[in-house]
Amino acid sequence: MEHTGQHPSLDLSLDAAQLTARLVDFPSESGNEKDLADAVEHALRALPHLTVDRFGNNVVARTHLGRDERVVLAGHLDTVPIADNVPSRLDEDGFLWGCGTSDMKSGVAVQLRVAATVPAPNRDLTFVFYDNEEVAAHLNGLGHVSEAHPDWLAGDFAVLLEPSDGEVEGGCQGTLRVLLRTTGERAHSARGWMGANAIHAAAPILAKLAAYEPRHPVIDGLEYREGLNAVRVEGGVANNVIPDACTVTVNFRYAPDRTPEEAVAHVREVFADCPVDEFVIDDHSPGALPGLSHPAAKAFMTAVGGSARPKFGWTDVSRFSALGVPAVNYGPGNPLLAHKRDERVATEHIGHCEERLRAWLTD
Repeated sequence: MEHTGQHPSLDLSLDAAQLTARLVDFPSESGNEKDLADAVEHALRALPHLTVDRFGNNVVARTHLGRDERVVLAGHLDTVPIADNVPSRLDEDGFLWGCGTSDMKSGVAVQLRVAATVPAPNRDLTFVFYDNEEVAAHLNGLGHVSEAHPDWLAGDFAVLLEPSDGEVEGGCQGTLRVLLRTTGERAHSARGWMGANAIHAAAPILAKLAAYEPRHPVIDGLEYREGLNAVRVEGGVANNVIPDACTVTVNFRYAPDRTPEEAVAHVREVFADCPVDEFVIDDHSPGALPGLSHPAAKAFMTAVGGSARPKFGWTDVSRFSALGVPAVNYGPGNPLLAHKRDERVATEHIGHCEERLRAWLTD
């Protein structure tokens, strides 16, 4: 990696695939993004049409052209731990291999290219580069910026350049994890009538889950698929002891037309007549509406082409939704290759993503 003064260099005149390779060769595992954040900040400050702010290892750059709309392009700088897949390599079939090629340094490269080459977009632009997306939610840099400087993230529409294989994925579903606990009374299993089996008491919970019929709501033309599932059952003391405690961990993936409060209320209602002694919310991240009916979103879909798909998993578009900014996922990487030792991206897809975004922002 070349250096200019005290700053590692990023040459934004490189094409998007070459810039992706440069970013991959710049290790930035979660918690170690400072050098890359320094390089991104330095490169962006050299662009006179942008104002640049920094909070921790999060960099935000904005145009101020007085356009009628503002669009946010966001991406995270970190990767999962390197697995002998740095430095990058380009194969003869046009695939760039290396940690973060798909998730999501190819998307970050597209952001940087747009920032450098579209100085007078038809919409004002905000570019967000943030840290710690791949680890615990409380470390997430986008969350930190939204709490400390929500005005930096203001906009009418947002695109998170997470890998989506070059197709638009609208919004995201919420995820709720609850612990349903039943209690009993210990006894020797040879004299089971002297106790009460907490695992047996959980049977109605499992029966409810087995019979549950999830919704498939259609929002902005996208069909989401909810799901309520047991993901863990814990109980038992020893092989000769009637258990006095059992916990069923239930995950509810819910469509973004439900509020977080409605999601919790729904799960409580499902198990209202079950012998649940304790209902504990263990984790909860709300969903995000796709916002495809917004004029900017319609123009975006026209520019990038294809058909929008629902995002069944959870992504940081939820954080924009919480700020009142409709958001979609759109990036060049294949999400099925994210985090893999053989992670790679087709270089032509990186270029196509950049071209489509530029068309949207300049037509």
